[in-house]
Amino acid sequence: MAGITGFGVFLLTALLMNITPGTDTMYIVSRSMSQGRKAGMYSVLGISTGVLAHTFFAAAGLSVILANSAVLFTTVKIIGAGYLIYLGLRTFFQTSSDFHVTKTAKISNKKIFTQGFLTNITNPKVALFFLSFLPQFIAADHNGPVPFIILGLSFVFTGTLWCLFIAIFVSSVTQKLRNHPKVEGMMNKITGILFIGLGIKLFQTKAS
Repeated sequence: MAGITGFGVFLLTALLMNITPGTDTMYIVSRSMSQGRKAGMYSVLGISTGVLAHTFFAAAGLSVILANSAVLFTTVKIIGAGYLIYLGLRTFFQTSSDFHVTKTAKISNKKIFTQGFLTNITNPKVALFFLSFLPQFIAADHNGPVPFIILGLSFVFTGTLWCLFIAIFVSSVTQKLRNHPKVEGMMNKITGILFIGLGIKLFQTKAS
C-alpha cells in the first residue's frame, strides 16, 4: 500500500502514543478546563494543524535538517519553551477588573487555535518523533513523500479523535466549576502552572 508496511500495527501504535499524556494533551486539558468545550476543541484543531505541518516537514526532509543541527534544535527548543512559559505566566496572572463579580477575561478561539499550533510546531521533539517513527513503516525500497503523508494523516486523524474526546470530557466535568468566578480564577492559575511546567520540561529535553 503506497510503500507502507504493517499499517495495522502502525494504527495501533499511533493510538497508544496518542493516548499517552504529553505537552499537547496537557494544553488541551488546561484550555478545556479553564474555558470549556469550544475552547478545548479549538485547542485540538490548533494542535492537529501543528502535527499536520510536522507531517509535511518530515515528508519534505526538513526534519532531517533539524535532527542533524544541534544549533537549530536548541533554537527551536528555546523558542518553544519560552513561549509555553510566557503563556503560563500570562494565564497565571490573568485577572478581571472586578474578580468577585465578573468572570476572568476569555481568550478568543482564534488565539487558542494559534497557541495550540505554536505549542506543537515549536516542539522539536515532535519533528524528531516523526522522523524516527514513521520510517519504520515505510518499505526500504520506496522513495518519495507519499508514505510519510499517508502515515502522518492517519496519525493526525486518530490523534484528533482522541483529543476531541479529552476536550469534551474535561469540559463537561469542570462545567459547574467554571460558573464560579473564584474557582475559575483558581483554574486559570493551575493552567498557568501547567504551562510553565511544560515549558521547563521542554527546555530540559535533548536531541538524543
